[in-house]
Amino acid sequence: ADRSHHKGQLMTAAVKCIELCKTYRQGDTDIKALDHLSIDVETGGFVCLSSPSGGGKTTLLNAIGGLDKPDSGEVWVSGQRIDQLGKAALADLRLREIGFVFQAYNLIPVLSARENVEFVMQVQGVSTDERREKSQAILEEVGLEGLEDRRPAQMSGGQQQRVAVARAVVSRPALVLADEPTANLDSKTSDALMDLFSELNERHKTTFIIATHDRRVMAHVPRLIKMLDGRIVNDIAQTPV
Repeated sequence: ADRSHHKGQLMTAAVKCIELCKTYRQGDTDIKALDHLSIDVETGGFVCLSSPSGGGKTTLLNAIGGLDKPDSGEVWVSGQRIDQLGKAALADLRLREIGFVFQAYNLIPVLSARENVEFVMQVQGVSTDERREKSQAILEEVGLEGLEDRRPAQMSGGQQQRVAVARAVVSRPALVLADEPTANLDSKTSDALMDLFSELNERHKTTFIIATHDRRVMAHVPRLIKMLDGRIVNDIAQTPV
């Protein structure tokens, strides 16, 4: 019975990590980025990871997103174990299930804001009309109306960040992973971005896991997980501001 209960938990959790370990070599020393770390995030969860630099939060995000394999342990996303998937299956899972927002934006320089946002849907095979409609709606939602045809180089850092967010959420992934999403934003834009995340989380039950140093972001979330040296030192339920 215990086994089936465990399986049931895996199916209901958006993300489940079991005893993850990851060690990096830095010069002569070994850095434990993940040290037997286990975590569950329920479907529709909204979680913030905070740690000092090198505390492991980016490594954990990369493991959950299938961008980096742990040395040992298990990573489950949407009921599927991903740490053992091959490249093609992993790429497919990332395309269909996960939206990424990284510090470096990773926007395609030769494409306009709209084309960047439509890119994922294009790869997914969404029709031209539907792509246009969805990209327009999300660009308006992130406050970029009128800038749809600008290329990344013609936009400010904050505007590029919002294009990256629009691209991450436009195809309604089950899970959004964001690494320092407010790093280049002023406080007003940062608050607007967190409001957008909260709205998507409530409306579509999108699961969010956000790694950040930003105290304002930390105050905005119902669950704050503090990491240190690859371990979870505090897992706090709080009332978002």
